Amino acid sequence: MNPRSAEIQRNTAETRIRIELTIDGRGQSSIRTKIPFFDHMLTLFARHGLIDLTVEADGDIEVDYHHTVEDTGIVIGQAVARALGDKRGIRRYGHAYVPMDETLSRVVVDFSGRPFLEYRGPASADAIGGFPFQLVEEFLRAFSVHAGCNLHVEVLYGRDAHHMAESIFKGLAKAVDYACQIDPRVDGIPSTKGSL
Repeated sequence: MNPRSAEIQRNTAETRIRIELTIDGRGQSSIRTKIPFFDHMLTLFARHGLIDLTVEADGDIEVDYHHTVEDTGIVIGQAVARALGDKRGIRRYGHAYVPMDETLSRVVVDFSGRPFLEYRGPASADAIGGFPFQLVEEFLRAFSVHAGCNLHVEVLYGRDAHHMAESIFKGLAKAVDYACQIDPRVDGIPSTKGSL
């Protein structure tokens, strides 16, 4: 079977991003966004999703982190969509509950081709090493739209912003991993419409 992989570059006036991604990987990663906490989250995403992931991002972080985080979410989403192809044989749905100390998050994904993010996190939380917590939602929305998935993310409870973000990214990794797996019982494309 050919590896389900993609390489995508996106260049704008605000960011230059290159992604290499293999769905059926071993969780190996090389992440360089110049945003240390974001690098940490993407490393967790690769490791716990068993996705091989290379990210090279050069953005206008002197303005703020928003463009780099959002555009990286766009390109990772595009890479997942391209690597999945027509989605033949995949499980399609995935979910995960992931604890991190006092925090518990739930992430549910459907690679339906209908992008939508339902996000239920704290309205305000402390920045983490200069990383605004609100950018977690921006990353998730960009990923959902460009991966073509219905994504529901909820912090069921938690207090520490670092723990909440880590729980979300690990939950996303596990849910995406399960949904993208090939199920030998699935005949063709997992939809009564015949396409996703």
